[in-house]
Amino acid sequence: METSSTGPTLGRRLNFDRFSVLPDQRLLLRDGAPVRIGARAFDILAMLASRPGELVTKDELISQVWRGIFVDAANLRVHMTAVRKALGDADGRLIRNDPGRGYRLLAEVAPEAAAASPTPTPILVAAAAPMQLPTKVTKIIGRSDFIGVLVAQMPRRRLITIVGPGGIGKTTVAIACAEALVGSYRDGVGFVDLTRVSEGVSVATSLARALDVAITGDDALHDVIEYLKDREMLLVIDNCEHVIQAAAELVETITVSAPGVHILATSRESLRVLGESVRRLPPLAYPPDVEHLTASAALSYPAVELFVERAAAARLEYQLGESEASVVGEICRRLDGVALAIELAAAQVDVFGVAWLAGHLDQRLWILKSGRRTAVARHQTLTAMLDWSYELLSEQERATLHSVAAFPGEFTLDDAIGLGTGDGIREIEVVGAVDGLVSKSLATLDASGSVTRYRLPETTRAYACAKVRLASLIPTKWTSVAAA
Repeated sequence: METSSTGPTLGRRLNFDRFSVLPDQRLLLRDGAPVRIGARAFDILAMLASRPGELVTKDELISQVWRGIFVDAANLRVHMTAVRKALGDADGRLIRNDPGRGYRLLAEVAPEAAAASPTPTPILVAAAAPMQLPTKVTKIIGRSDFIGVLVAQMPRRRLITIVGPGGIGKTTVAIACAEALVGSYRDGVGFVDLTRVSEGVSVATSLARALDVAITGDDALHDVIEYLKDREMLLVIDNCEHVIQAAAELVETITVSAPGVHILATSRESLRVLGESVRRLPPLAYPPDVEHLTASAALSYPAVELFVERAAAARLEYQLGESEASVVGEICRRLDGVALAIELAAAQVDVFGVAWLAGHLDQRLWILKSGRRTAVARHQTLTAMLDWSYELLSEQERATLHSVAAFPGEFTLDDAIGLGTGDGIREIEVVGAVDGLVSKSLATLDASGSVTRYRLPETTRAYACAKVRLASLIPTKWTSVAAA
């Protein structure tokens, strides 16, 4: 039995069970007939077939199959499922998973010259689908389960919108999901970021440019639909919130006119269109408020893991010690598990240290200002992140946000009405505004009890309080509640 530590040799046909792998032709045969298999799934199978019986680790598979691209382990699991499906190996007879380590092909492999068999009809040749996605350069932390669920659901649904507050990681999750699925769509993946779309550039025009579609006249949407109508692909439409109406109209038109196109959108609020499935991205899990927290226990929470990784990037020698575990847990908790806020705080460890940061988080809006210089403007500081959401609120939603910021913890709808009505503001307007704050990911709700309770995340509340102070908008009722 021949094996190779570097992968299958071109020109060799690797036979096992009823299957043959032809690496140079990128073909999988069963009893001599071609089997449909995605490009990355084929690469995984070829690696396993080149090393029969040998453990091929997850890291080896990822580094070879996704050369130069950082991907989460969830991507590997998805494509391994595709390999098993192609082989009809639901019972694990041919491929064994060594949990946490990797995979091995259990069947004996008999190599032979590929020319010994006729070349099959090439119509079923596995081909790498085009991919137009931003490249990830940092590790994704704490999102494997969410990504795995999305990857499983996306092929069965025409439209999924990932919803959540600014900086929570919607774009990162969407890109990871698309990377995992790129081999599942005949025409690959398209990506458009709507962040810079203004009134002068339509959403359809931006999508046409991202897909390299020629615009032949004044109707960019028509050209986009003509391009998409017969394609089978996944479109990632990122950052829809500031052009929500136009994005919703575009998405609904595509879903009606291009049945082979699936859409994964991200937004701070749902699109509210026909066929939409909304998936709200939760904060990164952080430790509870306990008196004693060990470093190992703290690091089991994704929020702390992210903080430590980014702090180590800012200060190479940084490691989480036992004395700082509870403090870092407190920082992550007070930053509500929001990835961007945690990253901004971790970047300041080199300047201020963990203890000082924890003691001055009430000034977070002024301290957390050291985002990447090359990041989009709204991700360079904590204030800019919240400004982006604040500017999208109606006047009544802003007024209600100012009012409910008086509550340091949870509040009910009656609390919001009691504080927000008066001076010509009616009860129904406050109710609608609270609904808007929840829909736009600036407030959360808990409907588990007999009375629904709402809460502003601590950072959002600090921002709203700052707005109130700066604008001298403090009403008498607000002051009395805040002092209680």
